[in-house]
Amino acid sequence: VIKCKAAVAWEAGKPLSIEEVEVAPPKAHEVRIKIIATAVCHTDAYTLSGADPEGCFPVILGHEGAGIVESVGEGVKKVKKGDTVIPLYIPQCGECKFCKNPKTNLCQKIRITQGKGVMPDGTSRFTCKGKQIYHFMGTSTFSEYTVAADISVAKIDDAAPLDKVCLLGCGISTGYGAAVNTAKVEPGSTCAVFGLGGVGLAVIMGCKIAGASRIIGIDINKDKYAKAKEFGATECISPQDSKKPIQEVLVEMTDGGVDYSFECIGNVGVMRTALEACHKGWGVSVIVGVAAAGQEIATRPFQLVTGRTWKGTAFGGWKSVDSVPKLVTEYMSKKIKVDEFVTHTLPFDKINEAFELMHSGK
Repeated sequence: VIKCKAAVAWEAGKPLSIEEVEVAPPKAHEVRIKIIATAVCHTDAYTLSGADPEGCFPVILGHEGAGIVESVGEGVKKVKKGDTVIPLYIPQCGECKFCKNPKTNLCQKIRITQGKGVMPDGTSRFTCKGKQIYHFMGTSTFSEYTVAADISVAKIDDAAPLDKVCLLGCGISTGYGAAVNTAKVEPGSTCAVFGLGGVGLAVIMGCKIAGASRIIGIDINKDKYAKAKEFGATECISPQDSKKPIQEVLVEMTDGGVDYSFECIGNVGVMRTALEACHKGWGVSVIVGVAAAGQEIATRPFQLVTGRTWKGTAFGGWKSVDSVPKLVTEYMSKKIKVDEFVTHTLPFDKINEAFELMHSGK
């Protein structure tokens, strides 16, 4: 058993608490990882807020991390002690019907136990002050050591800077893949990206790499426009600058609508707007943002009857174990940006400040 520091969420709506936790050794087909760097994501904040119906407390949150394998349980073949890895919130077992189907990346092998905050055998590897602590998304990267299923670990290039590539565990991969895998953006196309946070910027990057000729960024926070242009947005607009609904503005700007639109906020009203900003006959709108539990989307069926397509994406459609090492290689060869997404680097005990910076849009 390893004793180390972790940021524990004791209950919903309260700040994280830095505690000494005990991390049990890995059981069969499990890997214990020394986490070197982790990022914060809106999904962590969503669960912490208490709005997540799958949220269990007390829990160690975090799902964008990178580290070094400390030890492996029985039967683990793909990684060994000392390997550099990224934990994966969508695993890839290679055996379930989802893994065998090229149309999806949603491995279901450990979905039920992962959703309940436990390891595949139904128990936790974390204790603190004599209490069992739940796992989160199969990763729990807000701990100096964590345990993950072996199918939830991607071995990456040992030379990769972990304080940067940890971001490939969720946000960047999700946005980039939404453009290149889910939408399959084509050269010369026109795209609209709603929400210019980390995921939105990654979508812009993906659209640019795919050869889009016009990329319109949409956000009410104009402080985000300069960064969006650095990533490839050709122009940025705010819905608050027009009396007309923003979808009408976009349809006028683009002679009938955009070829591809992306909702990167998690707002069901904006999801409708993004669909209705698409061109009749062929426009494709991708939902990337995660809406709060129980919310529903709406539009007039005529929008779809007249040839628009509504899609969704999780982790950008990447088959995780296969793709994350390749994404790290793309970063190392400068095909994709990662460093530019990092605005602040804080010590672990300032993790609550990191959440405040995220919420304030900084």
